[in-house]
Amino acid sequence: MSRPAKAYIDLLALRHNCELANSLAPNSRTMAIVKANAYGHGVLPVAHALEPLVPAFGVTCLEEAVELREGGITKPVCLLEGTFSDDEIPLAAELGFWLSVVNKQQQQSILGASLKTPVTVWICVDSGMHRLGIAVDDIESTYRTLAASRNVASDIVIATHFACADALASDLTYRQLRQFKAGVASLANADTVPLSLDNSAGLLGWPETHADWNRPGIMLYGSSPFSVPHAEADRLHPVMTLCSAVIALRDVPVGDSVGYGARWSAQRPSRIATVAIGYGDGYPVHAPDGTPVLVNKQRCPMVGRVSMDMITVDVTDLPTVAVGDEVILWGKGLSVNEVAGCAGTISYELLTRMPRRVPRVYSD
Repeated sequence: MSRPAKAYIDLLALRHNCELANSLAPNSRTMAIVKANAYGHGVLPVAHALEPLVPAFGVTCLEEAVELREGGITKPVCLLEGTFSDDEIPLAAELGFWLSVVNKQQQQSILGASLKTPVTVWICVDSGMHRLGIAVDDIESTYRTLAASRNVASDIVIATHFACADALASDLTYRQLRQFKAGVASLANADTVPLSLDNSAGLLGWPETHADWNRPGIMLYGSSPFSVPHAEADRLHPVMTLCSAVIALRDVPVGDSVGYGARWSAQRPSRIATVAIGYGDGYPVHAPDGTPVLVNKQRCPMVGRVSMDMITVDVTDLPTVAVGDEVILWGKGLSVNEVAGCAGTISYELLTRMPRRVPRVYSD
């Protein structure tokens, strides 16, 4: 019998979320972001499920893109950070990958490469996040130089990334939008150049920022990018449900402690369930006492410090709990955002840090 810790991946929910993304911006094209092993969900099953619904995929690096090609994905794949060395460019061109240009060095490398076929380029613009991208004032010269090169295909896209789209009351998104549009307006053919601005938060919460291409990531996996309820984000379905089972039960008298460091002590005669899940399975080590889990679909508090392979849960109020009963750590019935909030982190981290030792079980 195998260890009960498993991540159940609902591909029907994944497709639902992608169709929602498509419907929110029907005049845009969707680039599905599948970097970091599809946010921990397993890149090849996810990409194959989404390929009929999207015209392109986005990843971080050449290695992730090659994995998609070798796994049978034929749609275009964009390297969102571009290449990291000049020798990657010919292979990227040969395999039909799109290349982001995030700095002058990458631009010069593409211009100087020996290529048999031109590459599609996405010009990344720093409109205010100050992480990657060329300056707004350099849009016109960068576009003109790349468009004149035989190494660059004619379908250049200009993109930017919002820093605070998940904060719906922030005005930084509007300021970035204004700066970006002012820079693009310097192009002679500004009306025909395809643009890309939105991540998940932009797509869900800022309809005025929808452009030719949107780049949803976290929303595809059923997690809201917002910390508050949101009408559109609340329509998402969780894709990953992290499950395990009770492997031991014990009675703990008043005053006795549970777990490393004796962090939690029983304030009443308590029934404690040990669950086969821990930080070695991606469960957050900093989860505090009271972090909710579902035992037989009933909310119970996690108590005591998280171990590498186990957590302990107070099931005193569930007298029928038995060894082997199902435990849900997040997913259907318990939002990964809630668990992340308890642990002082974000859902992105919990999902993408899911280790390989937790089997993914896929269903349609």
